[in-house]
Amino acid sequence: MEIKEVKRNKKQYLSLLLLADEQENMVDRYLEHGTMYVLDDKGIKAECVVTDEGNGILEIKNIATDPDSQRRGYGKALIDFISSKYQGKYSVLQAGTGDSPLTVPFYEKCGFSRSHVVENFFTDNYDHPIYEAGIQLKDMVYLRKKLV
Repeated sequence: MEIKEVKRNKKQYLSLLLLADEQENMVDRYLEHGTMYVLDDKGIKAECVVTDEGNGILEIKNIATDPDSQRRGYGKALIDFISSKYQGKYSVLQAGTGDSPLTVPFYEKCGFSRSHVVENFFTDNYDHPIYEAGIQLKDMVYLRKKLV
């Protein structure tokens, strides 16, 4: 397994990016100024995009694993890699996600704790309803993990 940075042609991974953020114009808001990593394990299995949010905060804007490769530890491996790579350079790793019974527990298992909620984020910023695990997402939950 190898994790490598993608510096050019990030949209070649659009199918993976859209698994985590299903509206392309939302991906466009952070993709080019973000730092992208892909996890290769006999083929690309997962990706992650992080951005510098200022004040010592690094944010995971997008993280996704190919559906056929899920539940094999690839997402956690990316978070562990990011945490290790940026430890000492940032004080907090932050992730915003829908208030879903699938994603919030994943982040909590990776050492994140709830920080705050942005009400109606999905209804205000997407042109169609977003569903996960059969639940319409409305609010964005921010989770944080200390990197110091």
